Amino acid sequence: MSDIAVETHGLVKAFGETRAVDGIDLRVPAGMVYGVLGPNGAGKTTAVKVLATLLRPDGGEARVFGKDVVRDADAVRGRVSLTGQYASVDEDLTGTENLLLLGRLLGHSKAAARRRAAQLLEAFGLSAAAGKQVKNYSGGMRRRIDIAASIFNTPDLLFLDEPTTGLDPRSRNQVWDIVRAVVAQGTTVLLTTQYLDEADRLASRIAVIDHGRVIAEGTKGELKASVGAGSVHVRLRRPEQRPEAERVLTTALGATVQLDPDPVALTATVDGHRTELGAAEQAARALSELARAGITVDNFALGQPSLDEVFLALTGKEGPR
Repeated sequence: MSDIAVETHGLVKAFGETRAVDGIDLRVPAGMVYGVLGPNGAGKTTAVKVLATLLRPDGGEARVFGKDVVRDADAVRGRVSLTGQYASVDEDLTGTENLLLLGRLLGHSKAAARRRAAQLLEAFGLSAAAGKQVKNYSGGMRRRIDIAASIFNTPDLLFLDEPTTGLDPRSRNQVWDIVRAVVAQGTTVLLTTQYLDEADRLASRIAVIDHGRVIAEGTKGELKASVGAGSVHVRLRRPEQRPEAERVLTTALGATVQLDPDPVALTATVDGHRTELGAAEQAARALSELARAGITVDNFALGQPSLDEVFLALTGKEGPR
């Protein structure tokens, strides 16, 4: 198997005058979760559909395990599977019936399809609901049966397009566990998401896409380091002092200060071109300036920027939660 699962050069897909994908370059190593992070309308889903051979590109090149998605489309389809944003199973069938139908369509014998269906239902915690119609499943259960259907035949590459959209925290964690298990079995996962914490927890590498272009790419640590050596978090004792604290921190750190939802909290990113020691010195000076201004600080911390702060710095927009 190739060491590179996906490789694109200048990939373009347009709809009329709109370039949904506008020259994307990607290189996805095999055997990992690769996150594609971006807001709604960034071009994530369109790029996935091109890579999965559901849309024909208008320019550039795209290869999956070395096979061109246009010239070798059949070979690509034999190695990939796609779980879209919405459940693709038949809601009037039971969980077992959905998987049996898929197994038979994939060429399995009735007995083999039944064995594989039972195995997947057990692995995904759906055995108790196997005889229920999917329309009676919860949102989390629907996503699980959908992913189970996607790996009935274990793919080399699984596209997961915003798999946890609309799910509650417990269901999201269940889907995340499934993703980790799929990768542990050797499948590469290309995960598109607009959830910063999802990319942070699952992906080994992340591409940030906005307006159809890759605007940053790397490991989580590389992305966080690219926008600052550290992130200063301050909690004040009195909320009425926050405007003055914002002014002091802006001057002391030479950085834009973000007002957090908590009325006594502020955050600022330290200049990324300084060393870690320099970042610590800046933070210490800022704390001293706050004390000199008579501002009482209950908590003060210097840490690595969050992925939310990275997204804000790269796109100029608040990241979705």
